[in-house]
Amino acid sequence: MRFDERHALLQRLDRLIRRKSTGTPAQLMKKLGISKATLYRRLDDLKGRGASIAFDRQRQSYLYLEEFVLKF
Repeated sequence: MRFDERHALLQRLDRLIRRKSTGTPAQLMKKLGISKATLYRRLDDLKGRGASIAFDRQRQSYLYLEEFVLKF
């Protein structure tokens, strides 16, 4: 995946997490058009940038546990 593609994907993922509208991991993979492995790599990318991310089973969405600003 090229840098600009990964950048755009991280921005889309960040927006969905902020809206608390990711859905389940399977739904999120489908929304983003990516594989399970790629999804977890991108979540790890966000965590590596300082994001504290968890999956809320009640909301069926990933969310940030603390304030986070995505910087490149």
